[in-house]
Amino acid sequence: MIEQQIEIPTKDGHTTTFITHPERDGPHPVIIFYMDAPAIREELRDMARRLGTSGYYVMLPNLYYRSGVMELGPLPADPEAPERKRMFQLMASIDIPLIMEDTRALLAYADGQAAARNDIVGTVGYCMSGRYAINAATHFPQRVKAAASIYGTHLATDQPDSPHLAGRKTRAELYFGCAETDIYAPMETIEKVRQSMKDDGANAEVEIYPGTHHGFAFPKRPVYDKTAAERHWERLLALYRRNLWSQAAGQ
Repeated sequence: MIEQQIEIPTKDGHTTTFITHPERDGPHPVIIFYMDAPAIREELRDMARRLGTSGYYVMLPNLYYRSGVMELGPLPADPEAPERKRMFQLMASIDIPLIMEDTRALLAYADGQAAARNDIVGTVGYCMSGRYAINAATHFPQRVKAAASIYGTHLATDQPDSPHLAGRKTRAELYFGCAETDIYAPMETIEKVRQSMKDDGANAEVEIYPGTHHGFAFPKRPVYDKTAAERHWERLLALYRRNLWSQAAGQ
């Protein structure tokens, strides 16, 4: 495996991006892995490596670079702790238009990489970034073939770029993996997404993971559920095999 951490130029500066991919047998379909709220850390790099070893060119960008922040370090459980308040401030400092500009920059970088099959792209986002992964499919429909939101937040809003409206804007396959108990994505929101996908005839699946809580796929979280986490990996890799590898093999 090849690993590197590079500075990718964007409209607003440079985003430090961790990249991992197989050493041989490229070019490899690209996967953009959008971080969750606690920012870049080894836990996420390990997840990127797992995707990479399955045959992908994985890009894990720092989304907080505009604030000059890379890693937040350990976060206290207390929601009133200064560290957690800072995290929520950083979350509020970014939005879909900004992250789509970053995505454009990431794809532009991939255009120049021999190891990257930049016309066949998948995305995945956890927590705050589920909406970014889904929106990448609507903003870059010629490239993004599959997008996954894992316990994503802000999935059904009153904005035109709400993820629950994505099914009518893209032909990519969409996957929403949801925790059964999630204060950030309550069941009524999940059902709204499910109904909208059905009404729009989207190529999409909304799956609820029984007995889980928000964050269940992260090994370092107290709510980590190994069985559910492994199922999420199976679902994610199957999504990419259907939509990325099948197209790469057929061209």
